[in-house]
Amino acid sequence: MKAMKRVAAVAALVSATGLAVAHGDDSHRDRPPVPAVKEQQPWGIAGDAKTVTRTIEVRMLDTMRFSPERIDIREGETVRFIHRNDGKVLHEFVLGTKQALDKHAELMMKFPDMEHDEPHMIHVRPGKAGDMVWTFNRAGEFDFACLIPGHYQAGMVGKVKVLPK
Repeated sequence: MKAMKRVAAVAALVSATGLAVAHGDDSHRDRPPVPAVKEQQPWGIAGDAKTVTRTIEVRMLDTMRFSPERIDIREGETVRFIHRNDGKVLHEFVLGTKQALDKHAELMMKFPDMEHDEPHMIHVRPGKAGDMVWTFNRAGEFDFACLIPGHYQAGMVGKVKVLPK
């Protein structure tokens, strides 16, 4: 919930000042990674690379699809996602609940140049790869999506099923 409040605060700042770093601004994505803030989310928490138990490659396609579109994980697993953008346009991977993704997608439609940098989100430029480490410490069904305006609406979504221990 705190992450969504930060997104809303950034959106209000963008609206009030007109200041934002666009998704296309390479200086944002090319800066060195900062340590992830470990904030519990309904779908898990930022993981520690030292505790990775599994690596999953997710391809991002310009057909507005992910491959795979469904991922099964065991509760307690720490996963390293390797995101490969096989397309010619910027894509992103955002973990969340359907409700959180819908809300964030709505903000992205209003503020497409909004910068956000949460540990459950990653932007990947065309032809590049990026990784994310996440600990799935809660069972349930969760979602992932590319929230770049038009991509989410075209169906660039997927599901994560976290099976109980």
